[in-house]
This record gives sequence, structure tokens and C-alpha cells, in this order.
Amino acid sequence: MLSGVDHDVPDGIGMARLAWTRLPTADGEEAGPSTSAAADYELLSAAAIESLDYEVIENYAYREEQAQRSKFWVPYYVMLKWLFSLLIGVGTGLAAIFINLAVENFSGWKYTATFAIIKHSYFVGFFVYTVFNLALVFSSVYIVTNFAPAAAGSGIPEIKGYLNGVDTPGILLLRTLVGKIFGSIGSVGGGLALGKEGPLVHTGACIASLLGQGGSAKYHLNSRWVRIFESDRDRRDLVTCGCAAGVAAAFRAPVGGVLFALEEVTSWWRSHLMWRVFFTSAVVAVVVRSAMNWCNSGKCGHFGAGGFIIWDISGGQEDYSYQELFPMAIIGVIGGLLGALFNQLTLYITKWRRTYLHKKGKRVQIFEACLISLVTSTISFVLPLLRKCSPCPQLETNSGIECPHPPGTDGNFVNFYCSKDREYNDLATIFFNTQDDAIRNLFSAKTFHEYSAQSLITFLVMFYSLAVVTFGTAVPAGQFVPGIMIGSTYGRLVGMFVVKFYKKLNIEEGTYALLGAASFLGGSMRMTVSLCVIMVEITNNLQLLPLIMLVLLVSKAVGDFFNEGLYEEQARLRGIPLLDSRPKQVMRNMTAKDACKNQKVVCLPRVSRIVDIVSVLRTNKHNGFPVVDRGQNGEPLVIGLILRSHLLVLLQAKVDFQNSPFPCGPGVLNRHNFSDFVKPASSKGKSIDDIHLTEDELGLYLDLAPFLNPSPYIVPEDMSLAKVYNLFRQLGLRHIFVVPRPSRVVGLITRKDLLLEEHSNNVMAELQSTSVRGLLNGKMLGGNVHLERPLLDNLVIE
Repeated sequence: MLSGVDHDVPDGIGMARLAWTRLPTADGEEAGPSTSAAADYELLSAAAIESLDYEVIENYAYREEQAQRSKFWVPYYVMLKWLFSLLIGVGTGLAAIFINLAVENFSGWKYTATFAIIKHSYFVGFFVYTVFNLALVFSSVYIVTNFAPAAAGSGIPEIKGYLNGVDTPGILLLRTLVGKIFGSIGSVGGGLALGKEGPLVHTGACIASLLGQGGSAKYHLNSRWVRIFESDRDRRDLVTCGCAAGVAAAFRAPVGGVLFALEEVTSWWRSHLMWRVFFTSAVVAVVVRSAMNWCNSGKCGHFGAGGFIIWDISGGQEDYSYQELFPMAIIGVIGGLLGALFNQLTLYITKWRRTYLHKKGKRVQIFEACLISLVTSTISFVLPLLRKCSPCPQLETNSGIECPHPPGTDGNFVNFYCSKDREYNDLATIFFNTQDDAIRNLFSAKTFHEYSAQSLITFLVMFYSLAVVTFGTAVPAGQFVPGIMIGSTYGRLVGMFVVKFYKKLNIEEGTYALLGAASFLGGSMRMTVSLCVIMVEITNNLQLLPLIMLVLLVSKAVGDFFNEGLYEEQARLRGIPLLDSRPKQVMRNMTAKDACKNQKVVCLPRVSRIVDIVSVLRTNKHNGFPVVDRGQNGEPLVIGLILRSHLLVLLQAKVDFQNSPFPCGPGVLNRHNFSDFVKPASSKGKSIDDIHLTEDELGLYLDLAPFLNPSPYIVPEDMSLAKVYNLFRQLGLRHIFVVPRPSRVVGLITRKDLLLEEHSNNVMAELQSTSVRGLLNGKMLGGNVHLERPLLDNLVIE
């Protein structure tokens, strides 16, 4: 019985305007009676956020398309998946090479000109240095604010939301990809306290999405022969490959990229996907390695291979004693505290910036970024003058370290406004290098007493403050490398005290800098396994693996005591309704019926009038509607679920309209292909306001039976809400029907019933690999409510 349908509406269709299904509007407020939560957080201004359709809709159009496919379709489908994995790896690797070379050469030109000018005039050198940085930052913020707004930030929270089942329009467009690449060059090359590694993850995801949809139709850069990945599930797998490729390209860490995708961003994982992700990361490693070999021949400009991150410390500390475990644990505690503080400060500042600053328009956003650029340039240029130059130390002849190193090249011991040739400025050694090379200096071995404690403390305070303030500006911004910079600074500081206290020759300050970097990232981003492998891969030192594991465990435990990880906090700030891996404890004591208490559902009859369908679509924001028909006793019987997007396609096509209010015949099957109902990737899709119908057309009817999902997932009303949550998240669902307890059982499926023979593999290739469908589906006895993602997200009580 459909107890939730209201028949008092004049058009005869039950409608209820439910506040909990209202999605955020363009102004960042929820259209409903309760707006207090929206007042606290400014949601994405692009458009309403919707859930993705990871479930296979097995309607008539889908089954007909399956029947028409030849026996060569499955091999072609599998081959294309592997081909796309190859192309994603090559494309992401080339994008990383371009970004790295551009950043390194812009930095090289900047530092070469600055060092040459300050020999004659300090103030002219300061002016050139500041203007150079300002021009790069201005180009970045102008591209983002006027061309690609979705390219701002790291993009990881948005991609994590996409892989969690949340579609944020605009994050995977071609213009977002272009804005991310060139914006990263400007923001990082301009000397801001930001990194390019987070945006590379977003870049890889954009490349994967564009390949999956056959290119960009808007810019006429598309191809139909590769456009077979039309389901959100296939696109999700491609985007997962792109995320792993982005990390592999950023850090030259292919295994770390696979683990990052598994641990941090994706919510669904399969063994077949693991193979493709691993293959994509391996391709990236080959492409980047080939570029490094080319750069080693001197064809890459100022910095050679300096921009391709690998901080090799294999020649550093070879062993450690148990006495060092205590200071290493202290590093983990410091990393957890500073990481949690960083998350909280960036959350407050970003919230204030979105609430009061960015609402004032693009000019304010541009002015803010340029002002932060001026402050950053002033600090990095003026502070080294407060430190006296130190004489170059006696270095080993085979160490490969030059003191001072030539201007415009990577290396230790920077001569900044020193009176003598054989002197260097330790604070300028950190400030007047790219972040990659500054970290390489902090990690370096055999460089005792290169930095003073005062210089490290000064840099830590200033760079930490700049990173907090800069994060959240309207430029592409990653926090991997700035986090490593912060952590390696206080890590090296602790290492200096350990060297003085223990007075052992085999203790390297660079080892503690590495542990400090790992601890801060663990305390801020809360990654463990993937971060551990990334740190091992980029330092080429497997002996330090137990120590990295120790500081990561300590820092994550300390950080979790105070708040959530950086990406989770930022996702919540952006209004992305992420579903965590586990339900909240309060859901154990709730049932599915409790979650739907006092709620009604909007139903459509099988044969509906066009005017009634239009009225339903205009008066609420539901994205799915149960479809009911009359059973043999005349009682309402739920026959399936139809999506809002499918209704819009049918209304726009108009070919299925009929004069009769009775079910249509079988001829409707030949009017549509399954691809007609596919929502374009990274698109807002159709809107009811874009569809124009005449008065005569509004009076016609539409039979919904051929287009609905005849077997949606259903749960009994007394099922624990925690079990519903797990089912919803693990299967990547968009809707779940809640029905009364069934009166009879038509069958019982066990494991052996799901072990089909080999000849049916072709049929099962496109079906979801889950055994839950057989337990849940069957004869639908009617329902009263259905759950959507917004309700489940609202029930996640802190």
C-alpha cells in the first residue's frame, strides 16, 4: 500500500515539497525551511550538486541494446579500457612534464635575473623579483576567475566527492583542465606557498574524464568511435586511473599513486580496476623517466631535471639506534598538533573568505591573490637580510655539493647579498629556491651546520603563516609540497638537537627532516599507507620505512583527536555530501522507517499526463520518482523507479507522446537507444526550463514503463539504518525504496546460485558484480518512501 501518496492535489498526482530533498541553490542556500546549516557554510556556486548513477538501469532500452551487441563487443570494450589507461598515463605524464618545466624555467629566469641585479642595486633587484612573481600570480588568478572557476584549489575534495558518488558540475571540463595547468604554473612559479602536486591529481582526473566521454563537444574536439563509456560507473573507473596517474606523475611514485587512489579518493575498488590503475601509473613512470633522460642532456633550461621530484637520501643515515625512537615520536606528536592546527586555521580562514570576501566579485579575488603575492615576495626577499652570511664549510670532494652554487641553478648554499664570494646565506638557501629544491636541501646529508636554529624557526613561522593564508585563494593550490616544507623544517630542527645531544657521527639531520615531512602530512591529510610508500619512493631509502611508519601512526592519532583530515574538512566546507566509510553510531539505533519518518514521496502513475509530469518536475527537485500501476485488486503497485533526467529526455524528444491513457505497445522499443538517456559527463544536463511544449502536447500521455528501472534496490522498513547506509555506500546507489515487511518469500539465493557457467560471462559483463541484488529484488510488494543521498548525509551526526 502506498500510504505516502497524497491524492488531494488537483492534477491527481501525489506531490510533497520535502525540505530534506532540496538541493543547494546557486546562492549557496538550501531551499527549505531550515537554512541555519547553509548559513554556516558557503556551498558551491556553480549549480546544484547531484548524485551519480552507478546502478545499471535494466530497462527495455538497456536490454535491447545488450541483445543487439555482437560477440566482438566485449573484447573491444576490454581493449578500449586498457587503451584508455595507456592514454591517461601518457597524457598525465606529458601534462606533469609541461608544468614542471614551465615552473622550473620561470623560477630559473627569475632567480638568475634577481641575483645578477642585486649585485648592482638591491632595490632594483627587489622590484624585478616582486614584479616577476606578481605577473605570474596575476595570470593564474585571472585565468581561474574569468575562465575556469572550478580550477581553484587543489581539486582533490571535489574529485574525492565525485568518486564517492557526488557530481559537482564543472570540475572535469576541458576549460578546467586548461585552467588547472596554466594556473598551477602561475601560482607555483610565482612563489606562493602552494604546490602543484594536488592540482596534478585533478589534472589527471580531467584527462581521464575527457577521454572517457570522447573529448569536448563544446569545443568540437570529440570522437564518437571511443564514446562507449557512457555510464557513470565506467567514468568513475577512468577518473580513478587519472587520480593515481596524477600522484605518480607528481612524485614519480607509481606504487604510491595506486595506494593513494585506493586509500584517499575512491570509495569502490575491484581487482580488475587495480590492474588498470597499476598499469596507468607504470606508464606515467616511463613517460616521466624518459623526460628526465632528455633533460639530463641539458635541453630543459635552467634547472635541468630539478623539477621532477626525487629527494634521494640513499647515501645518508644508514642505521638508527633505539635511543632515537623517542625524539622521532616527538616529531610525530609535533606533526599531529601542527597538522590539526593547520586544518582548523585553513577552515576558519577559508570560511571567512567565502562568506565575506569572495562574494564581492572577481576583482576582490584578484586583488587578494596579488596582495598575498606582494607580501610573500617581500618576506622572502627581506628576511634573509636579517641573517648574517656564513663562510662556506669544508665539504668532501666527492659530495657533489658546491658552495656557493651558481645563481639560477638548484643546490645548497645560496650567496645572497654576501660581501665575500665564499659565503652563503642559510635563510636565502630556503627562500631563494623552488620548493622542490629547498626540500632537497633540507633533506640533504653530509651538510651539518648548514642551517642555524634561528633561521629554521624564522622560516617555519613565516612559511606556516603564509601557507595558511594562501590556501583557499582563487588559484590552483596543492598542499603536499608546502606540507613537506613545513615538516622538514621542524624535523631538521629536532635533528640538530639530537645531533648535539647524542653526539654520534652516524646521525643525519636530513633523516629527521624527512620524518618531520611525513609527520606533518600525516597530521594534516591523515594518510598512512599511501603516504608512507610515497615518502619511501621519493627518497629512495627503504631503510627508513619503519621510522616513517612510526611517525605517521603517531601524527595521525594525534591529529584525529582534534579534527578530521584536510580534504574532509574542505569537502564539508564546499557542501560536498561525502558518505564516510562507516555509518555513525547513532544509526545503529535507528531503522529505515525512522529515517523516513513523517516523509512523503512523489509518485507518478505508469501512464501520466504530460502536464502532470511537467508540474511535478517544476515544483520539486527530486531526481527519482517511484512509478505505480494498478494491481489485480485495484490497489497501487510499485513497478519501478524513473529518473528525472530520463523524464527530461522523453519530454524533449516528444516521440513517445500518445493520445490514449492506456499502456503503449511494443513499438516504443525501437524509438530510443540506451545512449539517449546518458547524461553528459561534467555537464549540468537538461533542465525543465529548456523544454518547450505546446498546449496540445501538454494534454497528451506518456507510458513510463519501458523507460523505468524495473528492479530498484529495496529494503524492509525495520532494517537498521546502519545496514542501509552500508548498502547505499558500498553499492554506489542513488535511491533505495523502503517498503513494508514482505508477506511471502518467492525464493532464496545462496552462493552456489551465483556461480554461473562460463558461457554466461558475456551476459554478465555489463551487470553489477554484486550478490545483494538477488536478495533484495524480486516481486515488489509496494512501498511508501525511498531514500536519497541528501537524507543519508543529513543523518551523519557528529
